Amino acid sequence: MSGAGDRGERVPVRYSDRVCSPADTLARVTPLLVGSGVTRLARITGLDAIGIPVWNAMRPNARSLVVHQGKGITDLDAKVSAAMEALERAVAENPPLPTRRASIQALRADGRRADPLSGLLAAGSPEIAPDTALEWIAACDLVHGTPVWVPRAAVTLDRTRPSRYWQSSDGLASGNTAAEAIFHGVLERIERDAKCLWQLAGPAQRARTCVDVRSYADDPVVRDLLDRIEHAGFRIQLFDVTSDVGVPVFMALLAPATLRMSAAAKYIDVTHGSGAHPHPVRALIRALTEAVQSRLTLISGTRDDVAPETFARPLPPALRQELDFPVRCDHRSYAVAPAGSLTEMTAAVIGMLDRKGLGPLLAVRLNPDEDRMAVVKVLAPRLENPPGARKHPLGARALGKMLVFR
Repeated sequence: MSGAGDRGERVPVRYSDRVCSPADTLARVTPLLVGSGVTRLARITGLDAIGIPVWNAMRPNARSLVVHQGKGITDLDAKVSAAMEALERAVAENPPLPTRRASIQALRADGRRADPLSGLLAAGSPEIAPDTALEWIAACDLVHGTPVWVPRAAVTLDRTRPSRYWQSSDGLASGNTAAEAIFHGVLERIERDAKCLWQLAGPAQRARTCVDVRSYADDPVVRDLLDRIEHAGFRIQLFDVTSDVGVPVFMALLAPATLRMSAAAKYIDVTHGSGAHPHPVRALIRALTEAVQSRLTLISGTRDDVAPETFARPLPPALRQELDFPVRCDHRSYAVAPAGSLTEMTAAVIGMLDRKGLGPLLAVRLNPDEDRMAVVKVLAPRLENPPGARKHPLGARALGKMLVFR
């Protein structure tokens, strides 16, 4: 394969946390695709002029989402990413897990620790009373290594049936091993929490987080991504949205370079991506590639959770304002050392959350009997969630921020 694939295959391994190569991962999971309802993996990179790899995976009979995206530094990275996204959702739709029907009262009387995850209740659902009978599954407390029972409905993604819990892929992750999946699930929860808190800030506070993306261009992969974006006539507006947790989180806005002069700009003209990682360059790469993926998602028009009216919306004034924020060039000092094994980085990140009093941090292995890949749902009840139809849209951290910003 020409272009991005040829250059990308020479990317050093330090840009990956995986225990095996993308080619090995694809070989391991390809036998799972048909049984999971995946009918096609499609390269959609060429629908846009930027050239950063993006692939789609199709599951026509899905219970949640039919079209899944994958992105990456190389073409193979993006193909594997799309396949893994499809597989993790397929598992989450009906995870093969033993359940126990009981009330919180009964579980606790039996000496079990249980968390009803009230912050994930769907809008209009009643609170979980002590004597309410639910289907429960066992999660693992990542700090203490002890079991915690959580409602099954809070971790599944079956949108063909009503549920008393908000259904979301937030914290859902896959990997060659459970350790990989947990690491990426934890990072996603940190990323979503940081974005939520940043979005609650006023324009002046958000403006202070705007950084010069070219100040990271000493990294060859970042430089290559930015060169492709700029050569295609686009620009990146970058925000360091790292929260008090301390793990680097970036959000990137991707827009045509001439958008400022257009009075007829639309919402779809600006796409965003975000990423979290102990190494700030890795967080930035995730944000850049996701912004490009989001643009191709809209161009392809195949994603089934994008409403038709999205394509006609004008560009919101607040988003135009964010594109006009001046940038600053200084880099933040981060508390998380970029070096280390996956185990060391995971322990460091979990330790940071624990020291901030942001536990518990729970993980549910959704496919425990599968040895070719692992799917995990990470639950962090004290971290904020992305927007959604929840009974309690904001948690204590967001409400506290709102008081500070006032």
